[in-house]
Amino acid sequence: MNYHLIIGDKRYSSWSLRGALALELAGVSYDETLVRLKRPDTRQRILAYSASGKVPLLQTGHGMIADSLAIAEYLNDQHPQAQLWPADVAARAQARSACAQMHSGFAALREAMPFDLCRDQALDSLPLEVQIDIDRILALWSECSLVAKDNGPFLFGRPTLADAFFAPVAVRLRTYRVALPPAAAAYVETIYRWPAFQAWQRAGLAEGVA
Repeated sequence: MNYHLIIGDKRYSSWSLRGALALELAGVSYDETLVRLKRPDTRQRILAYSASGKVPLLQTGHGMIADSLAIAEYLNDQHPQAQLWPADVAARAQARSACAQMHSGFAALREAMPFDLCRDQALDSLPLEVQIDIDRILALWSECSLVAKDNGPFLFGRPTLADAFFAPVAVRLRTYRVALPPAAAAYVETIYRWPAFQAWQRAGLAEGVA
């Protein structure tokens, strides 16, 4: 099947990163179109692909799939051999729960700490509501590790869709220089050493100096 991923700037679009990592986990080839964000023609260009007006979008043989979570589940259905979710029932349930919470929550973190691969500076002060979000995220990571059945440094041992969804959080925690306990710091380092993420990071940093 031919896949075509429509994304925003790699430097700024955390949602697009999730979609791209999901495709990499599925082990499939795909074409990519980048729509520059915050430009006068941004919305018009995205609407040429989908009425959602947002990225990422995945063009497939079954139509256009909008939203990173829908893209992830579609790829899981189409490529079961890739085992995008953990094989264990309890671990898989926890992974889906964690991704759903990330997908719909943590508004304070998103607002105060916009995704920017080129940033390397702490906030002057960390608002209480942001610290609450961070604490909950770290607790989620621990909950994932507790039910993991596979060995390895990712949330469930081996890389899964959960890591695709939390990779942008790891970026925020590093680029805003958030102090982390050892286990969380090690997980952030795991994301930064993940080849699929490193490829995206290199492209995003290149956008920043173009």
